[in-house]
Order: sequence, then C-alpha cells, then structure tokens
Amino acid sequence: MQKLKRYFFTTAVYFLFWLAYTSSLVRSEMMAGLIISLILSYFTYQSFSREKGNNNILSRFLAFFKYLPVFLWEMIKANFDVARRVIDPSLPINPGIIEIKTKLKSDQAKLFLANSITLTPGTLTVDIIDDSLYIHWIDVKTEDPGEQKKIISEKFERLLEGVF
Repeated sequence: MQKLKRYFFTTAVYFLFWLAYTSSLVRSEMMAGLIISLILSYFTYQSFSREKGNNNILSRFLAFFKYLPVFLWEMIKANFDVARRVIDPSLPINPGIIEIKTKLKSDQAKLFLANSITLTPGTLTVDIIDDSLYIHWIDVKTEDPGEQKKIISEKFERLLEGVF
C-alpha cells in the first residue's frame, strides 16, 4: 500500500510539472502528460519520495523556496570575491582541499549539497565518500573543520534537511 501511495504521489508531482511546463489544458496534451507521468513514476518513485519521514510536498517546496534566496545570496557574494581576486592578483589565496562531514543521509541530498557548493564560485566539490564531501577551496581561511563547515556548507545543509 505504501509503495502505491508513493507511486501516485510521484505521478501527481510529475503531472503538475507537465501542466506548468506545457501551460495547456488541451485534453490530448493532458493525456500525454498523464501517461508520461505514470511511466516516469514507475521507474523513479522509489528515489523520488520517501518511505518514512516528511512526504508533505508543500512543506518540502516551502523548504526549497527558503533555500533558494540563501543559495543565490551566497553565490553573489562568492562571485564578487572571486572577481576581486581576478582583478587584484595581489590578494592572497590559500588553495586547498578540505573535508566536510555532512548530516544529510540521502544520496540525492548529498548530491544537491555538493552541486550547491560547486555552483558557488571559489569552491568545487571533488568527491563524496560516505558522509564526507571533499572540496577544493580557493582560499582556505581556517584549519578548524567546524569553521570550514560553517563557512562553506552549513547554510545550505540546514535548509536542505527540510527539502530531502
């Protein structure tokens, strides 16, 4: 019963995206969207929805919309920092690879965190092994792992817990 519920939840989300993407209420297009949603859901519902925990799509979307402005702000700040370093090459850099432990459990959440870090200029996620992310950082500001996590990933991770 739980699998069936997850399957239809995933189908509903795909179908809503289809409707938003096509912006059409023509019967044939809606039927095509429903069929495609049903097929995609068959292959992806296990990784798309959770067995336990918060399956409430509304709260997950709200958590994602809380995440977006934080991500955009961090990306803007990082862009300016990297641009300053390019314009003024005398600014010191201290590149290095650091390890950050994450509390996120699902592979999708870890991947999303890694991509968020990589999309922020000045950092690049090199590898993910178990609960550790290995990140190349253009200017390692501290050797303390707690401080490194606070600077690079804590803002993202805290908000992504509600999404995944």
